[in-house]
Amino acid sequence: MKKIGVALLGLGTVGGGTYEILTKNREYFIKTQGIDVEVMHVLERNTKRAEELGVPLGIVSTDIENVLNNDDIKIVAEFFGGIEPARTFLLKALEKGKSIVTANKELYSKHWHEFEAVAAKTGAGLYFEASCVGGVPIIRTIEEGMQGNRIEELKGIINGTTNFILSSMDEEGASYSDALKRAQVLGYAEFDPTADVEGFDAAYKLSILSSLAYHKRIPVDKIYREGISKIQIEDLNTAKDLGYTLKLLAISKNKGDSLEARVSPVFVPSSHPLAAVKGSFNAVYLKGDSVGDIMLYGRGAGALPTGSAIVSDILYAARQSEHRRYPFMLKDEDVNISNDFTSKYYIRVAALDEEGTLGKIANVFGKRNINIDVVLQKQPRSRENVPIIFVTGKAKESLMQKAVSEIKQLSGVREVVSLIRVEE
Repeated sequence: MKKIGVALLGLGTVGGGTYEILTKNREYFIKTQGIDVEVMHVLERNTKRAEELGVPLGIVSTDIENVLNNDDIKIVAEFFGGIEPARTFLLKALEKGKSIVTANKELYSKHWHEFEAVAAKTGAGLYFEASCVGGVPIIRTIEEGMQGNRIEELKGIINGTTNFILSSMDEEGASYSDALKRAQVLGYAEFDPTADVEGFDAAYKLSILSSLAYHKRIPVDKIYREGISKIQIEDLNTAKDLGYTLKLLAISKNKGDSLEARVSPVFVPSSHPLAAVKGSFNAVYLKGDSVGDIMLYGRGAGALPTGSAIVSDILYAARQSEHRRYPFMLKDEDVNISNDFTSKYYIRVAALDEEGTLGKIANVFGKRNINIDVVLQKQPRSRENVPIIFVTGKAKESLMQKAVSEIKQLSGVREVVSLIRVEE
């Protein structure tokens, strides 16, 4: 029977969940997988936390050398979060030939190429299933289930916090601020929710997933990013009348000579499978040139769902005699990532009660050959605030931004309140 020593760096929420799964199911893994996985060392300052989890204090320390110098430890799983000291510790582990497992999407999206460079020399493995979409096996699906396809498109609800907030606004009529407070009380959102609500978390994940899907290094700083903090309940209510549901989507598309990669609030048809993904659940929608459309759905966060993905990687890594390599991460090539994508658009304008304003706005769209599919003029709130809603046909982002800039300057327009993309 194969025996594998594992070190855990940190015992936070996910680290604790991972320890619980590994110890509780150790005999089960021996029976079903033929692998005896033993937690041989834990890096953790909080000994009380270790005691609460039942970790023997004899294997707990704060010195990474205890991990690096133990030849029986073959796999190092990291739960620190952030960049340092996680990056330094994992690079040292790879230099020693130890495979690494991580759920740290920010670290991995920014430093995957560094890890691959070292791992390629020592033969160590890189495992990061838990970095994207929690317990949903999206990475294994791309790597092991979609090899017969050129992946053409990836769309995902890959941040549970924002999906919970938008679902609360959509279903309960809550304001953004009230929905955020509730997410914080329930533990879905951090005290500082910026990483989630401004789209950073989703951008990290999209960088990783798109790099895997298209076999090209997609730097996170080249991904267009827009969050949900400016979303207003009026737009969600209007969207229902138009047959749409609002989601924060991570989208990438392989255009052959260029790629599209963006994170932003998007209206999707209420009949689309992604529209049915509610609360803190996540889903990823893939389109392959052979298989067509598939969707994976499940819990995107939490101690046990994410711990499940970590343990899956540990078991998978333990069975490999040769680890997968990612040579595309080492190529210093300038991938053409275009932010001038094509989309339909929803625009809400606060207009003055002046004759001819609607015609002036339509004229701006017409000059740029942007078709108008829908026009709605809502009940005026006052003579200074007449809501006018447009849904356009498909247009280039650059043209739409120019049109919006011009509309803002029109004499009868008080404000362009909302500009939301529509994905069909």
